[in-house]
Order: sequence, then C-alpha cells, then structure tokens
Amino acid sequence: MAKIQPLPAASSPAPPSSTDEGQQVYTVWMKSLVFNGNGCTVYGADGGVAFRVDNYCCRGGREAFLMDRDGRTLVGIRRRSCFGMFRRWEACRYSESESDGGGEETMTPWFAVRKAPGGGAAVTMHGSGRTYAIVGGCSRKPDYRIFSGAADGGVAVAAVARKQTPAGVVLGDDVLTLTVAPGTDHLLVLGLVVVCGLMNRCL
Repeated sequence: MAKIQPLPAASSPAPPSSTDEGQQVYTVWMKSLVFNGNGCTVYGADGGVAFRVDNYCCRGGREAFLMDRDGRTLVGIRRRSCFGMFRRWEACRYSESESDGGGEETMTPWFAVRKAPGGGAAVTMHGSGRTYAIVGGCSRKPDYRIFSGAADGGVAVAAVARKQTPAGVVLGDDVLTLTVAPGTDHLLVLGLVVVCGLMNRCL
C-alpha cells in the first residue's frame, strides 16, 4: 500500500495508550481501509498506518470504532438517541482481561460529548468530571482545536487543519493534519476526532 507522507515531524508514532513528551503530528485521511467502508485512516510520522477507524455501516452511522494498525479495537463511540443540540456521543475504552486463561474484551465508560450552544462541542470525562472543549469543526470548514478545560481559558492540546505539502499546497478537505501537544493522551484526541467526524457525517 502506498504511504501518505506527512509533513516532517520530530518523533515517530507513540504506542496507542501513551502520551508523548514531544509534539506529535499525524496525517488523517478521511477514507476507510475497508472496501466500501466508512471511516478514516491515521498515519504516523513515518508514513505508515498508525490507527484506523470504521463504523461498518452507512455514512453518518450511530457508532464507530478506533482500532490500532492490526485491527484491535481501542475505543468505541456511540451516538445516543437524542435530537439537535441534545444529541450526545459516548465513548468506551476497550481492554483485554485475562480470565480463565483466555483474553476477554471489556469496555469501560470514558467520555461523553455534547454539541455546544455556540458551536463546537463540550467534552466531559467519565468519573473525574474533567472537561475539554472542541472549537470549530463545522462541516464546511474542517479546521478545529481541542482545549483542556473551557475554550476561553483552557489550554490547547490538539489542532486539526487541512494538510499542506512542504511546498505550501493545501490538499483536499479529506486529508488533514492532526497536531497533538506534549503530554496529551493520543487516544483521547483521536477519539474526539472520530466524534467530530460523526457529527459532521464524514464517517
């Protein structure tokens, strides 16, 4: 498979469950690796597949799954049956527990996302109550940022923008650059990118 080369980055992709000490850059291609599938593919700094997303349903479906490059499910995201501004997306982390000698997959509630009245979305972590804010990300403009805490006083932990080549050429709106700040949980950011894709019916 041909590689989609990202812009030069200082480090290689981190393991899925880790945070990075340095800034990390991914390339997000809003196309599924599954034939006739709906999802996206995330490439690391080396140009190889780091993660993939599929919903195994029609575009704009109720759920999607974030997987590692081998197809192991890491995060599941599901839309709850609400309408308009009250619509909510809930995410669970997947893990394998060793019981009776065999690996059994378990799901742990992780975070919930609601559309914000002024645009974007509000994120609440399960249990801790910690919050994040997504600013931007409307269907006509794919650029947006993710803040820890409130958007007006929080710290930017990630940004998504249309990808530019080293020569400055802006690619189509289905090829994005995801920049993750140092010390940020990559799986959390990628999960929020998936939610934005579901909100805008890109997945």
